[in-house]
Amino acid sequence: MEYLLERISVDPNICFGKPCIKGTRIWVALILDFLAAGNTFEEILEAYPYLSQEDILACIGYGAAMSREHFVNINMAIA
Repeated sequence: MEYLLERISVDPNICFGKPCIKGTRIWVALILDFLAAGNTFEEILEAYPYLSQEDILACIGYGAAMSREHFVNINMAIA
């Protein structure tokens, strides 16, 4: 998974420092939101043809890595 995470960048000068797919201004969170809403890889790649399947996998990997370190209060997220 390390090689996938190299596809993610965090730069305080780009998108307010939010994690993005390297070389784009596409937030990791945006891709994860699409996946959580039920969008398929194919639908995401159709909407963003300059992305690759590996970029989407990198977003999932980043989300997994973050969940090992940070927790979201589910009650707060639903409200």
